Amino acid sequence: MALSYWKRLRHRIELAGVRLLIRLPAVLPLRWSVRAGGEILGRIAFDTVRIRRRVTLENLERAFGGALSPAERARIGRRSYINFAKSMIEFASIGRLGGQRLRRLVAVRDRRHIDGALSRGKGVVVVTGHFGSWELLGAASVAHGMPADFLVGEQSNKSIDDLINGLRRAAGIGIIARGIAARGVFASLKAGRMVALLSDQDARRAGIFVEFFGIPSSTYPGAAQFALRTGAPIVCCFIVRNPDETHEAIFLPPIEPDQSAPRDEETARLTGAYTRALEEAVRKHPDHYFWAHRRWKTRPPRENAVAL
Repeated sequence: MALSYWKRLRHRIELAGVRLLIRLPAVLPLRWSVRAGGEILGRIAFDTVRIRRRVTLENLERAFGGALSPAERARIGRRSYINFAKSMIEFASIGRLGGQRLRRLVAVRDRRHIDGALSRGKGVVVVTGHFGSWELLGAASVAHGMPADFLVGEQSNKSIDDLINGLRRAAGIGIIARGIAARGVFASLKAGRMVALLSDQDARRAGIFVEFFGIPSSTYPGAAQFALRTGAPIVCCFIVRNPDETHEAIFLPPIEPDQSAPRDEETARLTGAYTRALEEAVRKHPDHYFWAHRRWKTRPPRENAVAL
């Protein structure tokens, strides 16, 4: 289907913006680009353009309630936008950094958890979220010798989709498209690789409801289902930014699937476990999380029934 004029124009503007991010670190030192560029772009997005600012502040209020004042929510929201902008600049640079520089930029903590899980030969389902510089996390994992594939969705802007996946491939990350998700994931796990999934967005009716910050949240159960089908352990991993713009990748102990348990119950248990791990990381570093997503948009049927 042909795109409308306005959609084509929007796609061109989006592509120009992404290309600008890619060129910025090419003409300026990376650390300066990340620090200054992230501050400027993040503040413009939050304070001037106000892209999803209301959603961000509402999500912070839902998550933390009265524990945060309006001023504190605004401060965390602004830092979240700044961190997101910094992460996008870093992502735009991954194809040029090289393995040695990536290893210096991102240190690995508790690597024994992922190495032990990989040594079993069943592959590992790695779960993270829109937290910290998550794209850099994938590139750094490969640079540290961990064979990683990403399960990725398709962007509506085909040009940006191709550009983003090209950056990932340049960093050595394998790509599994959602259209062939099951087949690609099973092949990757059988080969003893890590398959990384972002499992923290509102899953609409495709999800199951588990608690995130005490609120029932529609959550993709794919990571749990893949683990149950293959026996591969689930390892949660999060990347934390240091004040000097270096990072730490933190691997948590494996979450073991019980293939003898009732499938629905075990899927819910595993999904709840990796969602709680993300919540713990967000509570420690709330400014690392991407609060602009409408995480609690889908409500459980019983809530809708009460509302009616």
